[in-house]
Amino acid sequence: MKISQKGLYALEAIMTLGRRYGTGTIKIREIAIENDLPEKFLELILLEMKNARIVESVRGAKGGYQLRRPPSEIHLSEIIRLVDGPLAPFGDADQLRSLIASDADHRALYEVFLKVRDSAAKILESTTVADLVSGGSKSRKRAKGKKKKDGTLLSIVDKDTTAKSK
Repeated sequence: MKISQKGLYALEAIMTLGRRYGTGTIKIREIAIENDLPEKFLELILLEMKNARIVESVRGAKGGYQLRRPPSEIHLSEIIRLVDGPLAPFGDADQLRSLIASDADHRALYEVFLKVRDSAAKILESTTVADLVSGGSKSRKRAKGKKKKDGTLLSIVDKDTTAKSK
C-alpha cells in the first residue's frame, strides 16, 4: 500500500476539520496555513471530498468547509480509497484472490500480499478521524516543527506521486 502526498494532505485536512467539528466552517486558507499545505492543491482535494460527501462547503464571508458527518463516522480507509485507490499492492482484494487461484507458481507470494492488504485494511477501517484527533493532538503539536526540509513526513508516502504533485 502506498499513500501519496495527496493522500497525506487529505488526511491532514480531515484531521483539522475533525478537531474543529461542530464549531462552524473553516476556510481553505486556514487549513492550508495550519498544516503547511499548498492552498491550490488543497482546494482540489477538498472538492474531491465534497463530491464524495465527506465534507460540505458553505459560501460567503463566513463560509468554508466542515465535515458532513461526525469524525467518529469517518474511517481512514474511506479517505485513502477515495484519494489513492485500493489498499492492496496489486489493485484490489478480488484481483489478488484471482491471482492466488490462477497462478500456482506465485500463489504464496500473492497470499502474503493479500494478508498485508487485509491487515492494513482492518486497521484503516477500524480507525476513525475521531481516534486520531483525540489521541494524536498533543504529539502532533510537538512534531509539527520536525518536518524534513524536503517535505517528507512519513516513509509510507509514495515518492513518485510526491514528485508529480509539485
